[in-house]
Amino acid sequence: MSDVVPILEALEKRQLRKTAIPDFKVGDTLKVSVLIKEGEKERAQAFEGVVIRKTGAGNRASFTVRKVSYGVGVERVFPLHTPRIEKIEVIARGRVRRARLFYLRDLAGKAARIKEKAGISASLVAPPVSPDQLPPQQ
Repeated sequence: MSDVVPILEALEKRQLRKTAIPDFKVGDTLKVSVLIKEGEKERAQAFEGVVIRKTGAGNRASFTVRKVSYGVGVERVFPLHTPRIEKIEVIARGRVRRARLFYLRDLAGKAARIKEKAGISASLVAPPVSPDQLPPQQ
């Protein structure tokens, strides 16, 4: 191994998100609050949809959320560790058997629904964690 790899790993570790990220999987319904800049002001805008893909690892990790807005499918890719994401809320846990849900692009209406995991509430699975409960970063 070269001497550069540990240096890059240390740099990437410092760039990881400081606030807690809830545990979510493909098929879950999320509400992502994204910071939007309008002129001088910033505000949080919610984007709610189904996670159709998770990719990458470390600070390069990202996830894709899909929603249908006014009959048009909208997909948005979010870097997991970006400071532009204010918070991520898990709305529902989906029961799927795939790692990529690209087949949802071809479905519409009731056919595009994902079954919810029975007996599991999102609040029970991913309780909110305050930043002081996180382990210290090196």
